[in-house]
Amino acid sequence: MFTGPQTTLPDGKVPQLRVVPMPSDANVHGDVFGGWIMAQVDIAGSLPAVRRANGRVATIAVNSFLFKQPVLVGDLLSFYADIVKVGNTSITVNVEVYAERIRLQGETVKVTEATLTYVATDENRKPRQVPPL
Repeated sequence: MFTGPQTTLPDGKVPQLRVVPMPSDANVHGDVFGGWIMAQVDIAGSLPAVRRANGRVATIAVNSFLFKQPVLVGDLLSFYADIVKVGNTSITVNVEVYAERIRLQGETVKVTEATLTYVATDENRKPRQVPPL
């Protein structure tokens, strides 16, 4: 098994999402599918974007996505998302994912980091201005 530097969850930050992958989310070896992780990252990243846009958003770009370590069935995943840029209609969010490997005596590792861009949309799914703060 690949092991890297152990870390801790970010101090003073609340995760946007916490989830435990199940056997149906993994291959026969117990490694969670990258696409499943990507979907969860998109959900976690959209939450602060929706709050900042005060309404509907759509993912328009995955600017970067790095799988740093494997995710295993049974890991407790914590997704942290921070807005890093706000444009006229777009919101860019960084997402970091940490795995608490419960079965391995509480080891915590950073498994994924990504940057995604969302666009605020109206009821017709057309781009709209992000409201001022």
